[in-house]
Amino acid sequence: MKRSKLSHQKNQETRFGGRLGPQWMICLPLILLLLGGCGGGTPTAPLPTKGKATPVAKKTAEANKAAEQQEVAKQEVEYSYNPMGKPDPFKPFIQLTPVTAGARGGPLTPLQRYEISQLKLVAIISAPDGNMALVEDSAGKGFFLKKGTLVGKNDGKVTKILKDRVILEELYLDVYGQTKNQEVTLNLRQPEEGVEP
Repeated sequence: MKRSKLSHQKNQETRFGGRLGPQWMICLPLILLLLGGCGGGTPTAPLPTKGKATPVAKKTAEANKAAEQQEVAKQEVEYSYNPMGKPDPFKPFIQLTPVTAGARGGPLTPLQRYEISQLKLVAIISAPDGNMALVEDSAGKGFFLKKGTLVGKNDGKVTKILKDRVILEELYLDVYGQTKNQEVTLNLRQPEEGVEP
């Protein structure tokens, strides 16, 4: 019987790594002390005293609350966005918007029904009372231009007729909604080198 108890005790010792030596006996309390002291939690508040709070403590608590409320009110009122005079951030700022047909006073001429890019400058005629230009549409229909002739859907107007090009001015709306002038040039095609006309 004694033998079985001793063998059982040896089995227990070998199973759990043997008996704790004297060095572990000294270190164990230190480890427990360190683990117990590193709680990392919030410090406990002092227990409230029974009875009424002092008037000084009440006044300081009320003053702290009032200061916090004023701070929150300042943070809420500090910034306000005023969009007056600023462009709409959701509208594209690169796109040039042509002036609508409602700005024109009367019915459209045949030249005002075309885009300027659809017209091709064919010839320029010199005359004593001013140069004239001949333009064609894609179907080959010809039109004469003089200084001041209205051309294009965007209220284009002929400003100059030079010996090799015609300069027109078109109206468009910029990003701020203001009407601006844009200069458009129709160039006379020069015969290419090495190719007979």
